[in-house]
Amino acid sequence: MNLLLAEVAQATQRLAAAGVPSPRNDAEELAAFVHGVKRGELHSVKNSDFDARYWETIARREQREPLQHITGRAFFRYLELQVGPGVFVPRPETESVVGWAIDAVRAMDVVEPRIVDLCTGSGAIALALAQEVPRSRVHAVELSEDALKWTRKNMEASRVDLRQGDALDACHDLDGQVDLVISNPPYIPLTEWEYVAPEARDYDPQLALFSGEDGLDLIRGLERTAHRLLRPGGVVVIEHADTQGGQVPWIFTEERGWADAADHPDLNKRPRFATARRAMP
Repeated sequence: MNLLLAEVAQATQRLAAAGVPSPRNDAEELAAFVHGVKRGELHSVKNSDFDARYWETIARREQREPLQHITGRAFFRYLELQVGPGVFVPRPETESVVGWAIDAVRAMDVVEPRIVDLCTGSGAIALALAQEVPRSRVHAVELSEDALKWTRKNMEASRVDLRQGDALDACHDLDGQVDLVISNPPYIPLTEWEYVAPEARDYDPQLALFSGEDGLDLIRGLERTAHRLLRPGGVVVIEHADTQGGQVPWIFTEERGWADAADHPDLNKRPRFATARRAMP
C-alpha cells in the first residue's frame, strides 16, 4: 500500500467517527481532488507527491462542511457544476426527478418544448433539461442573489434564459405557453430543523430548505404559478420530502384545474416527487 492509500484509510476512520455518512467515498474524493487525479488512480500517486493539504480538507469535512463546498464542484447527471456557500448543493435523488421530466417532454408532440424551472438554485435542473432535450427552450428563475452568483457561473455558456425573481410571480410573459414546469423547492417543515443533516442545516441557504410548519407552504403557491404558466395539457413536476408522499398530489386537485395528479418514487423507492397535468378546457 502506498502512502496516499494508507492516509485515505486513516481519513476514512476519522470521517466515520465524525458521523460523515459516506466516509470512504469522501476520503477518496478529497484525495483525488487534492492530488489532481481520478479516484481510480489514487494508487498511482508517488509517496513523494503526497500533499499534506489533504489533511486540511479532511479536517473541514470532519466539521461536516459539505464535500462539494470543499471541492467547489457538484456532479449532476452529465453535468459538473460550480457550487459553494449561498447555493443549495444538488442531490442525487433529484436526478430521478429530472429523468422523469425529460421522458415526459420527449413524449410530447412539441417541436421546441418550453420549460420553466422555478427555484433553480445552482441551475442543475434547467441545465440538465437544456442539455438532454436539445430543442427545448428553458427558462430558470431564482430569487437569491447569493445563489445567483453560482447560477450565473454555471449558465455562462448555456442557452438557458436565467431570470431573477420570486417563483410565485415569475414569467408572466409566458402565461399559458409552457409545456413543463419543474421545481425542487424548499420543503422541510420548520419543526424538523434539529433533525436535518448538518451539511444541509448549517451550510445550505435556509431559503432553499424550509417552508412553513408542514414544509408545503411554497409548494401550495407554486401550484397556482404552474397552473398560470402551463398550457392545457402541460405538466408540472415538483420534488418533495420522502415523508410527504401522498400529501403533495392532493394540492393539485381537479377542482383547481388539474388532472392525473400522482406521486413517484426515487431510485431508493421512496416517494420523491409529484406530477400533475393541467386539465383541458
